Amino acid sequence: MSDEKREQDAPESEVSSGADAVELHEGGPEEIDDAKSAPADRDTQGPFDVSEVPAMRPYVDLGGIKVAPREGLQLRLEVDERANRVVAVSLEYQESLLQVQAFAAPKTTGLWHGVRADLAQQMTSQGGTATEETGPLGPELFVETPAAADQGGARQVRFIAVDGPRWMLRGVIMGKAATDAAVRERVLDLFRELVVVRGDQPMPPSELLPLRVPEGVQAQRQPNPGQAQGGAQPA
Repeated sequence: MSDEKREQDAPESEVSSGADAVELHEGGPEEIDDAKSAPADRDTQGPFDVSEVPAMRPYVDLGGIKVAPREGLQLRLEVDERANRVVAVSLEYQESLLQVQAFAAPKTTGLWHGVRADLAQQMTSQGGTATEETGPLGPELFVETPAAADQGGARQVRFIAVDGPRWMLRGVIMGKAATDAAVRERVLDLFRELVVVRGDQPMPPSELLPLRVPEGVQAQRQPNPGQAQGGAQPA
């Protein structure tokens, strides 16, 4: 795997508004399910908590997230220039991009159901369509938004997430895997190999787990990403 750190040059892979926080659904006529959303075999098949993996297994250590190396995988870090911190990990694989973030969560309840509802509301309010589907990890949100006038067509993005012990790991799938089920299966395998390091420090629910640049590597900074808005959105 090559650790490629560069400023993103495609709007689809940029971290824009909401990259570094998740806002839970508030108010509204419907009560949001706060149960954890995770596959039954999460503790043995991933995504893993750091307590569930052998200490000797090699990973790229990014702080709150550890990435298992594999052939054909390119990794880059997204940095909020104003806050001077890493806010997301982007993994290029199988003609697709998987952007991941890990958030603090309560011990007994989950975040994904509430975050998913906020995302759906936000995307539709911006003129897109949001369709909930059931995937191997549980509920997913498939979003189509109008592309730029000079590009034509629609932009397609798929949101996935898993609630773990005191964390939520969220992924945004772009590129071929967003619509191609066979490719998406391989990208989901990559997602399930990720390890989340929650840490013991007290953190409010939905706060981004700290990420860091590995020693000896520089990350390109994202210029002026917007403020967090309901549920975090991709570019």
